Amino acid sequence: MKRPQIVHFITIISDDFISLKAAVGLSRKPSILQEPGLTPISSLESDIASFPIQSFNLLNSHDFQIKIIGLDKDHKVVFEKEYETDTYGKLNFKIPLTKETFKIKSFQLYETSRLPQVELLLGSFIPLKIQTPRKIVICDFDKTLVDTKYSTTKEVYESLTKPLKDFPNVKKSIELLKSYTKQGFHPFILSASPHFYENAIRDWLYQNKIFTAGIFLKDVRQVFSLWDGDLGPRDITHQGLYKLNQLLDIINMTDIPDELVLMGDNFESDPVIYLSFSQMIQNKEEPWVIWKNLKDQKDFSIGKKQNSKFLSKIFQIKTLLNNKKQKSNKFQIKLKIFIRKKHPDEALKIPSNLKTEVTSIETYATDTTPNELPSSNNQPE
Repeated sequence: MKRPQIVHFITIISDDFISLKAAVGLSRKPSILQEPGLTPISSLESDIASFPIQSFNLLNSHDFQIKIIGLDKDHKVVFEKEYETDTYGKLNFKIPLTKETFKIKSFQLYETSRLPQVELLLGSFIPLKIQTPRKIVICDFDKTLVDTKYSTTKEVYESLTKPLKDFPNVKKSIELLKSYTKQGFHPFILSASPHFYENAIRDWLYQNKIFTAGIFLKDVRQVFSLWDGDLGPRDITHQGLYKLNQLLDIINMTDIPDELVLMGDNFESDPVIYLSFSQMIQNKEEPWVIWKNLKDQKDFSIGKKQNSKFLSKIFQIKTLLNNKKQKSNKFQIKLKIFIRKKHPDEALKIPSNLKTEVTSIETYATDTTPNELPSSNNQPE
């Protein structure tokens, strides 16, 4: 018998609210979700790694009724509320910090609609608190940390049926990401891979001793929805709108960071996405100007519903930034962008309206073989 399981969960405490993002699905197997921030008990010692097709059942859609209970340090209930997920089993909301909710040290989640008068425990979770100064590193996965390939039918099949450890690692990127986590940066993995890749990516992160990363993946089920509006059929192959959306979601959850590092590659549109995001989060242009320039790019062709939702998120970031500057007039984000290139002489494709931002990019070239030492850094053309 299938029962509800948590397939994705992340909760973050900022200065003014607790952000919670979760996804629930039906599965016959016990959940193997490992809470970000906790070292797995046995996965480090095991050579057995999951591969994406094992989670293919997550393409199904279900809605759920979720009871969320917040507990204080003495395990007393200080918050309790029920929420309905969307048709994909997803929740995404904020809990304002009050005198009571400030005491929350852990959450318990229950599903209440599947069995009459029965509350099924989904799990217990500890919220992540990013310490001040708030430091974040957001890293792409495919082509940045692991040299995966999806160009042919055979390559797509292999990506679904093999553990990610079978693909070459990009050593320079892994070393760079780890160097920032050692400096107190909290890592987030932002990938355009389908949502059912999460267990496989989490396994790979643990094998490479990256334990606390929040993972953000593309829910491909939204592409086929007539009513959702977040993704369209074009977004299956074009990653610009999706990645920029997720960058905004991460910042909305964590609040404006003091230091931000973005890591990506030059194989798709990461330079344009990151430079456009740099304009937004540093308030260098008005939201509607940034949005107008983006829509001229081939990776940012969007519909009316997407247009309104995305523009709203940009204004939310502007509000958070203004609030930050009201607290400190001298506040300025320290931002750095790293772009992996396949060859040292490979040029970055930067639109003319973003040329002034290119000084924040540092490039590095690496081979695709797992044992080659990385070359020295190069400045972008």
